[in-house]
Order: sequence, then structure tokens, then C-alpha cells
Amino acid sequence: MKRSLGIAAMAAILAMAATGPAMAESASRQITVTGEGRIEAVPDMATITLGVTHEATEAKAAMDATSDAVAQILERLAAMGLAPRDIQTQRFSLNPVWSNRAASNGERAEITGFVASNMVLARVRDLDTLGPLLDAVISEGANDFNGLNFSVQEQRPLIEAARKAAVEDGIAKARQLAEAAGVTLGPVVSIADHGGNTPRPMMMEMAAARESSMPVAAGEITLSASVSMVFAIAE
Repeated sequence: MKRSLGIAAMAAILAMAATGPAMAESASRQITVTGEGRIEAVPDMATITLGVTHEATEAKAAMDATSDAVAQILERLAAMGLAPRDIQTQRFSLNPVWSNRAASNGERAEITGFVASNMVLARVRDLDTLGPLLDAVISEGANDFNGLNFSVQEQRPLIEAARKAAVEDGIAKARQLAEAAGVTLGPVVSIADHGGNTPRPMMMEMAAARESSMPVAAGEITLSASVSMVFAIAE
């Protein structure tokens, strides 16, 4: 019994040794490419991050001034048609203001005041109202503007189109490489999706936002996808 098991084990080892070079050769006879797809689209939504920052000698005074201004901004946003689900508080902070903090003469640093800040994120689904909306919130006391991001409300069809374009690009690249190498392109062995890029926020200075009836140009946004593909080289 032990002898038969030993013979079977030896046969398995010999089989693996015989197929190993063939498997290595098969793995080496491959073409690997990266396909990329890009889709341009006209945005239909904007996300803005704005807020209020106030400094005062007392913490309560700084908080009260900030809270009052933000409350007016929220009321104005609601009055201009923004739904509650499109308005969200992003950050609220209260920090001391120090004096002589970097002094090297040994003097003790002291708190001379406080800075309160409250940031709000708002999604604007009607871009025609974006310019007037920015004017309105600035008039209500917004003095901190952190970003403007254009996007589309339904991204899934665009992402799928970009992914399809990425696969088509990968196939075209593989065919070109096979032709240049004088080999025949075989079937796809594997495909890996590496995701893609969505539009990044467009940063704007508050000074520019203070212009009366500020014009806003949405332009186009680009959604991209990337895939890696492995093709076999046909015999």
C-alpha cells in the first residue's frame, strides 16, 4: 500500500514538472494593456461649500455672530428652492486666538479672542440659479468660500459609457501590439477595473465671489475609467 502511494506521488511530481514549463510558456505568451475611456458631459448640478467666520474677544460673541449669519444663509437657501436634503452642515469650530505664541522672550502666551467658523455644503440642481444664489448668501454674511464642484446628477450611465470605451481602447491597443509583434491575438484572459476619476472641485477666492451678479460658466466635465486587460497570444 505504501509502495503504491509512493508511486502515485512520484507520478504526480513528474506530471507537475512536465507541465510546469508549458504553463510558464503559456503565461509568458500574453499581451497586457491598459485601456482608458473618457466621456465629456454638460453638468446639471453644482455643489458649493461656503460658510461664515467671525472673530470676537469672547467665545460666545464669536459663536453668536457666526450662528446668526448661518441661520440667515440657511433661510435664504431654502427660500431659493433648495431642498433640506441638499443642505448640510459640514464643519463647526471654535478656536482661541493667542498672543505672543511665537515669542522667544519667555512671555506667557495669552488668549486674546476666539474665532468661530461654520461651513455649509449646498447642492444646486438648477444651475441657472447658481449665480444669484451666490450673490444672495454673500449678502447674508457668507465670508468663507471653499469650493465649487460641477457634476451630473445621474453619473451611472456616463461611467458605464467610459468603462465601455476603456475596454474598446484596451482591445485596440492589444491588436496594435500583436500586429507590430507579428503574432495573432488570442482571447481575453482577464480584465480588471481600476475605477475612474470624477470631476474635482473648482476652487475660487472669496474676493472673486463678491463681484455683483457673479457669472458662472459650467462648461463641460470629464468622467474617465481605466481597465487592465490580459490577452493570450494564439498559437
